[in-house]
Parts: sequence; C-alpha cells; structure tokens
Amino acid sequence: MLGGDITNHDGSGGRSIYGGDFEDENFEVKHTGPGLLSMANRGRDKNNSQFFITLKKAEHLDFKHVVFGFVKDGMDVVKKIESFGSPKGLVSRRIVITDCGQI
Repeated sequence: MLGGDITNHDGSGGRSIYGGDFEDENFEVKHTGPGLLSMANRGRDKNNSQFFITLKKAEHLDFKHVVFGFVKDGMDVVKKIESFGSPKGLVSRRIVITDCGQI
C-alpha cells in the first residue's frame, strides 16, 4: 500500500523536508511481516515523502527500502484498504485519507 505523494497525488511525485531527495539511513530492520512502514524510492538514496505499508512478509524489499516504523493502531483500516486492491497492484476504488495528522 503506497502513499505520500504530496505533490502530484498520483505516485509520481513527492518532496522531502530537505528539498530534494535524501539518502537511505540503514537497512537494520527487515520486512518481516505486515504493518511495517518503509520508504518508497526511485533507487539508492532517492527517498522523498513516499512510503508504503507492508501487507505481508516481503524479504525482496530488504536492502532496497528503509523500514522506519510500524502501524501501532489501525491495522483493521489497512486491511480494509487492502481489500480494494488486487495481487497485481490494481485498485477497484480510489482511496483518499484525510484529517490524518500533521505532515
């Protein structure tokens, strides 16, 4: 589940608080299961505001995407959003999250 494109709102944009892209921090935490927040990027050291939430174990993402957090509360909401997607990454409905806090 991908989010964080605060500039184009279509998955092609994003912006960091540093202006441009920022470097990968570390790859200590692995993609071991559902509910992990990880930086989406366009390659090594190409991070901006985009992120994704893992829906299951995803070892193929280790050493490519930095895990920076986890879903503490609300996995039921993540699962509901997941129900609108397909295994091929297609969505049956546009999902917009609003009033979610401070950016």
